[in-house]
Amino acid sequence: MSTTSGTPPRTTALDAVHRELGATMTDFAGWDMPLRYGSERDEHQAVRTRAGLFDLSHMGEITVTGPQAGELLDYALVGYLSKLKTGRARYTHICDENGGILDDLIVYRTGEAEFMVVANASNAQTVLDALVARQAGFDAAVRDDRDAYALIAVQGPESAGILGRVTDADLDGLKYYAGLPGTVAGVQALIARTGYTGEDGFELFVSTTDAVTVWQALTAAGQEAGLVPCGLSCRDTLRLEAGMPLYGNELTTSTTPFDAGMGRIVKFEKTTNEGRFVGREPLEAAAKQAETAPPRKLVGLVATGRRVPRAGYPVVSAADGTVIGEVTSGAPSPTLGKPVAIAYVDAAHAESGTEGVAVDIRGSHEPYDVVALPFYKREK
Repeated sequence: MSTTSGTPPRTTALDAVHRELGATMTDFAGWDMPLRYGSERDEHQAVRTRAGLFDLSHMGEITVTGPQAGELLDYALVGYLSKLKTGRARYTHICDENGGILDDLIVYRTGEAEFMVVANASNAQTVLDALVARQAGFDAAVRDDRDAYALIAVQGPESAGILGRVTDADLDGLKYYAGLPGTVAGVQALIARTGYTGEDGFELFVSTTDAVTVWQALTAAGQEAGLVPCGLSCRDTLRLEAGMPLYGNELTTSTTPFDAGMGRIVKFEKTTNEGRFVGREPLEAAAKQAETAPPRKLVGLVATGRRVPRAGYPVVSAADGTVIGEVTSGAPSPTLGKPVAIAYVDAAHAESGTEGVAVDIRGSHEPYDVVALPFYKREK
């Protein structure tokens, strides 16, 4: 197995553990990662009903420090990160000069003058390069910490109880999109209440040398609760049901946050840097168009039959076959028991309940219902 560049994929600190568990491995963004350990449906259902354990060490951690670290991030990203309180996290985008999305990120404020930016594996170098290029003129430093961390996630309704058995952290007081330092299985960790599954859960940033210790401790602590190891395959169906975008599918350099229905994360009210940030003017134009006459919108599609749509399949008018959009993600939904998809469609066909929409699946026009995202939302 090799990457497109011909170099062998990188392995995480948990590689030997995955192989001992019999995981099916796959090359993902230059990393050898577990796709599944057994049945991806069983892994999906475990996260929805109990808990799942994930190795996410392919994600890219970038540290930004210095007196003007917040101002740098205000300029480099679309969010208002200097307003973020220490111990909190925020979802945001980094855009190019034309407003196109380079990546979607989670930024943690870990200190008064320190932030951790977490990028997708496929875009980590792009994000690092962009932050380095944009730091000119700011009293701040950008550091590549991708080799310093392993990232382990425990997700699902039993996750707090499981993690609580091996940590000294006050999980009851840890809000969603917050992170705090603590110990897990006796080792230092940044414990964040974040995730990509639609369930309550935690992401644990630990030293690569401590990864096996933490994984084994969580496995033991979750045995009675039904915790299972989970691969990237069920992570994708979990995020799809939760209506969470995937970079390269719903988000690309050809889309703006407003195209994706996420304009709320663009903070035009920033007062730092005299209100300047990369991509501001094109994003202002995109915001105006989204408010007055959006050409297309991101919607959910639910099948009335059994055939599964995939990314790139055309969405058509059932009446005359006119192409009205394109599927960006699609899969069978274990929770709904039927195929679902996320798609960009013409605004005229984007309202929930719109009839007469189909997906062209290898020449057959399969009927689908337009619904509002997400497909699944957990009970609080």
